[in-house]
Amino acid sequence: MPDNKTVRINNRLYDAATGLPIEEKAPKTTTKKATGRPHTPAAAIHSAPQRSQTLHRRSTKKPGLPKRPQPGKHMDIARSSAVKRFAPHPVTTQPDPAPVVKDAPAKDHPIVKRAAAKSTPTKSVAATPKQIKDAAIAKALAPDSKRATKKKKESKTKQHKGWTRRKIVFLAFLLVLMGAAAVTYINLPSLSVAFASSQSGVDATYPKYIPSGYGLQQPVTFSNGEVALTFASHSSDHQYTITQSSSTWDSSAVLENVVKKEAGDNYTIDQEQGLRIYLYDQNAAWVNGGILYVITSDAPLSNEQMRRIATSL
Repeated sequence: MPDNKTVRINNRLYDAATGLPIEEKAPKTTTKKATGRPHTPAAAIHSAPQRSQTLHRRSTKKPGLPKRPQPGKHMDIARSSAVKRFAPHPVTTQPDPAPVVKDAPAKDHPIVKRAAAKSTPTKSVAATPKQIKDAAIAKALAPDSKRATKKKKESKTKQHKGWTRRKIVFLAFLLVLMGAAAVTYINLPSLSVAFASSQSGVDATYPKYIPSGYGLQQPVTFSNGEVALTFASHSSDHQYTITQSSSTWDSSAVLENVVKKEAGDNYTIDQEQGLRIYLYDQNAAWVNGGILYVITSDAPLSNEQMRRIATSL
């Protein structure tokens, strides 16, 4: 619309004839497209080989420094005989040839010489009839001498083996004898008591407890219906005797017939493992299983030792 038909009021455009506002169109802004580098894929970089920039030395001459001009050789000048500063030319003398030394001839090694000497055939000498006869006799006697030597060796070996076997048997017998002696010595008291028991008719026993410092005195004495075991001290003259005899008494009879006759009322009574033991004047008496046991002692035995002896029978 022409500018004379429009009126601008408060920065707004109106139609002069109608008085209506006219909308103004904003000018179009043209945007320029950015021109960037074209995208090249990574695989396309190595698709075309690059031309070589190396010189071909076969067809190109190697560069070098320029040659400098060299001075030319001067001609020799005639020398005056009056000038003495010039040294005379040395005269070359050829050295005398060295004398030729001839090599020593090759020598055989001593080992090779010995081997060759062994391999050389020796001349055979015909044997005389006497030598032949002696050789035949020696050959005939050789087996007998070898056989005799072999027999001697065998006899010596047999004797040695026999002596060794006898030694072994003797040592074994000696060991058995020593073992039997040791066992017999250990069990000798029990064996002695068993022998006395069988001879007297009393079922006597050997005590399991013996006070320290005492040992059974041999031989074990016995009589008809009675066995006596005497134990003596190893360090003094003290001893005690255990008498075992067959009896039908009970404890009351033992008290009346043995204890009171010996000690009167000076006695004590101990009950130990069902036994009624009477102790008086370092002596003891009790009955058990039809056997009367009496201990008579001059040794300083305590009541506790008496009780242990009684319970061990």
